[in-house]
Amino acid sequence: MLIRFLEIIGRFIIRCCEDFGKVVLLYIDTMKQLRHKPRFRHILAQMSHLGADSLLIVSLTLLFTGVVFTLQTAHELIRFGAQSTVGGIITIAISRELGPVLVGVVCAGRVGAAITAEISTMKVTEQIDALKVMAVSPVDYLIVPRMLACMVVIPILTVFGDVIGVFGGWLVAVYYSGISSNVYTSSIQVFADNYDLFGGLIKAMFFGNVIAVLGCYYGLNCPDGAEGVGKATTKTVVSSIIVIFILNALLTFIIYGD
Repeated sequence: MLIRFLEIIGRFIIRCCEDFGKVVLLYIDTMKQLRHKPRFRHILAQMSHLGADSLLIVSLTLLFTGVVFTLQTAHELIRFGAQSTVGGIITIAISRELGPVLVGVVCAGRVGAAITAEISTMKVTEQIDALKVMAVSPVDYLIVPRMLACMVVIPILTVFGDVIGVFGGWLVAVYYSGISSNVYTSSIQVFADNYDLFGGLIKAMFFGNVIAVLGCYYGLNCPDGAEGVGKATTKTVVSSIIVIFILNALLTFIIYGD
C-alpha cells in the first residue's frame, strides 16, 4: 500500500517536472521569435478579442470587491477614529494586490480558456499541421501575438479595475459609512502614490504573460477529440490561477519588500 502511494506521488512529480520543462522550452522558443517583425494586425485583433470582451466581468468583479472591502474595513476604522485613512487604505489594497490578482484570476478563466479552446480546436482539426506544412511557425503565428496582446491588455484592464474598485469603495464610504467625500479623496492623495499603481501594473504584465503562454501550451498539447479540448481548457485555468498566486507572492517580495 505504501509503495503504491509513493508510486502515485512519484508519477505526479515526474509529470509536473515534465510539463514545467516543456513550458520553459516553449517560452524560450517564444522569446526567440520576438526577433521577427511583430504581426501588429494580429496583436490588435487579439487585444480586441481578449481585452474588450473582458471589460464587463472585470468591472463587476472589482466594483463589488471595492464595495465589500470598504464595508468590512470602514466601520472598524471609524470606531478607532481613523476614518481619514479609509480612502488611502482601499486604494493601496486594490492597486497593489486586489486589482492585479483579481484581474489575473478573471482573465485566467476568461482569456486563458478562450486561448486554449481556440488553439486546441485548431490542433484537433489539423490546422496547426497545415501551418507547419506551409513553413509557418505556429509559435510565431499563434503564440507571440497572444502573449504580447495579453501583456498589454491585462495591465490596461487592471487600471480600469482599480478605478472601478476605488469608486465602489467611495460609494460605500460616502453613502453608507457617512465619510465625507473630501476626506476619502484626500486620504488617497496622502497615503497612495504612483509606486503602488506601477507595482500592480508590473504584476499584471507578468500575469498576462503567464496566462497566454500556459493557454497556448495546453492548447498545442491537448489530447485528440472534443473531450481533450475540455480537459486542456480546465488545465489552463487551474494552472494559471496557481501560478498567478505563486508569482504574486514572489513579485510582492521583490517590488514592495523592504
